[in-house]
Amino acid sequence: MDRKTAANQTVSQLYEELLVMLVQAGDRRAAERLAVRWQPRLARTARRLLGDEDRALVVVQDCWLAILRNLGQLRQASRFAPWAFAILHRRCADGIRAVQAERARATALEREPHDGGATEDRAAISQAFAALPPVQRSAAQLFFVEGLTLAEIAQVQDVPLGTAKSRLFHARRRLKAALQGEPQ
Repeated sequence: MDRKTAANQTVSQLYEELLVMLVQAGDRRAAERLAVRWQPRLARTARRLLGDEDRALVVVQDCWLAILRNLGQLRQASRFAPWAFAILHRRCADGIRAVQAERARATALEREPHDGGATEDRAAISQAFAALPPVQRSAAQLFFVEGLTLAEIAQVQDVPLGTAKSRLFHARRRLKAALQGEPQ
């Protein structure tokens, strides 16, 4: 990473910390700006974890209510990312349990076909992610897509660091095997 990229990341992180502190002080415009910056990240992660656009939007909306309602409890503005992803992770876990309960009550449903407009690589990656167990899929999403560290992933998933490392290790191994066409 070059100096300019590092400086831009630092400025971006400081701006987000400022927004968090302003929201904690009751600034509604800062809350709107924070939502505009974070909505795409939360929505992308929820879509990946839930595999359903509509459910993801509902979960993210519920997540935002929890974030805004509880933001005053966040002691370090610099910890907003793992804190917000932890809330999203819990909401997604609830959503996954709800889907599993619906499927248990209903007859076996076939999976929806992949979007035909996506590239083959993107489809293969999405399929490989979808095949991961939920805890590994979450760890991989948070690491590869959202850029969280292993320590932050452990915090989001509320597990020891070693467990987060293990989940990411196994997710990487499964993704590699799936993308190379190897049996698992």
